[in-house]
Amino acid sequence: MRATWRKLPVGPYEVGWEPALVAPAADGSPLLTDHYFPCGGTEFPTLLVRSPYGRGNPWAALYGILFAEQGFHVVVQSCRGTGGSGGVFQPWRNEAADGRAAVAWLRQQPWFNGVLGTIGPSYLGYVQWALALEPPPELRAMVVQVGMHDPYAFIHGGGALHLENALVSGVGIEYLHRGAVPFLRAALGARRWLRGAHRLRIPDASGPLRELTWLTEALMRTDGDDPYWRGALTGAAAEKPTVPTCVIGGWQDVFLDQNIEQYRRLRQAGGETALLIGPWTHTSAFQQGWPEVFAGSLAWLRAQLRGEREGLRSTGVRVHVGGDGGGQWRDLADWPPVAPSPDGPWYLAAGGRLGRQAPEGGAGPVAEFHYDPADPTPAVGGPVLSQGAGRRNNRALEARADVLTFTGPVLDEPLEVLGSVAARLRVTGEWARRTGDGASDGIAIGRAFDIFARLCDVDERGRSVNVCDGLVRVRARDGAEPLEVVVPMSATAYRFAAGHRVRLQVSGGAYPRFAPPGGAGEGGALRVALYPASVLTLS
Repeated sequence: MRATWRKLPVGPYEVGWEPALVAPAADGSPLLTDHYFPCGGTEFPTLLVRSPYGRGNPWAALYGILFAEQGFHVVVQSCRGTGGSGGVFQPWRNEAADGRAAVAWLRQQPWFNGVLGTIGPSYLGYVQWALALEPPPELRAMVVQVGMHDPYAFIHGGGALHLENALVSGVGIEYLHRGAVPFLRAALGARRWLRGAHRLRIPDASGPLRELTWLTEALMRTDGDDPYWRGALTGAAAEKPTVPTCVIGGWQDVFLDQNIEQYRRLRQAGGETALLIGPWTHTSAFQQGWPEVFAGSLAWLRAQLRGEREGLRSTGVRVHVGGDGGGQWRDLADWPPVAPSPDGPWYLAAGGRLGRQAPEGGAGPVAEFHYDPADPTPAVGGPVLSQGAGRRNNRALEARADVLTFTGPVLDEPLEVLGSVAARLRVTGEWARRTGDGASDGIAIGRAFDIFARLCDVDERGRSVNVCDGLVRVRARDGAEPLEVVVPMSATAYRFAAGHRVRLQVSGGAYPRFAPPGGAGEGGALRVALYPASVLTLS
């Protein structure tokens, strides 16, 4: 482990281990729990890690061993119905009650000194927010590492189904705790299924979804006001300034927007908080990024649980500014920075141009593309949970006829973007129905279509690398008047080098990251036109 993650500090304690202890869930189900502890010394604070992915690697190494040797008791517990624990796993339903039950069990342990912190990524971050909805008095600190609080936004954000990420997450929850072989078999099956799933009406209870009944139900619940989601959303915990919380995210992680929202709510509530965002994907945060993530997490826990504040940064925010020169770390007083970008919007113009001045000309479209649901525009890189995540060369994608690009002039000096990015587009979208002989028989009004927008950095050789992106779902409507569509493209900290160019990419989807809109299996073709006054805004 230390050979893989260099620069990891060696703790002063040897580590002991008590495996498979039994702690009762809120309903009495036995939850298997591993206890790691520092050998020697007297009293130590405790870290609670609750996981549906099992208790072995990587959790044993990342949390059990590394933090115990730094002077913490570490309790790693399997959620209901996973990793040998009793009961039935129901995502997002029992974590608050079972977290409180775990704290009640800790109170009975002779080594527990009443000082508690929580830590963990992804779903392990969600269980922290669930516990913080009604925080026990012992809870003194949280470290949420690329973790979510809103499962609805993760699955249905922007009005579209985040198919690939939802499926990869579901397979991980269902199979990781069973061992490497079952997980790899299920992951390969899911990958094969995704290749042809665009022909299905999702959610289609076939392939991997046959085994993931809980996920199939979540995919069907497309309305955020559906009672199904009641009690599953834990963002309100960030509005309680009770528990000092360190939020860690990645610029290419699926939960970046949720992490920034968590930090914003904590700041508005007046809570003690810190934000660390690196150049990571969901998985690379625990690979290349782990030394930085571990150091920030350890400093926060030492400060809040042991009063050792000398390791904390002088500023509350640290972000990695990517791009020019390979990137650099920067400490900030807040996020987003107080001073907005002075550059103003970038205007889309005919001929694939992107400029600072509004183009002159008529009211006709500046560009259009045709989207074929039988050959959906593929996803390349970006914030996904599967392989190929992160920043990638988009040249092959941009050569497709169903992808528009608008490119700015060569930059005379570096351009820095710190904050949110969005595209405000004026569009019309028409689905043409097809008859059996391939001819059009009219326009399908009210049928949904997607607009995917991506900011790219184009270097001197023409290599186009994605910076950030987003997708929204809209509905085709009658009439010739363009519809204004705002596509939030997340946030970034990025520096375009002198000699590079800014590019906006626009298309009708990114499959399998996003499922095609309902009814895509009906056939036909989509024509989308972009009109003047469409702009890209860089904060």
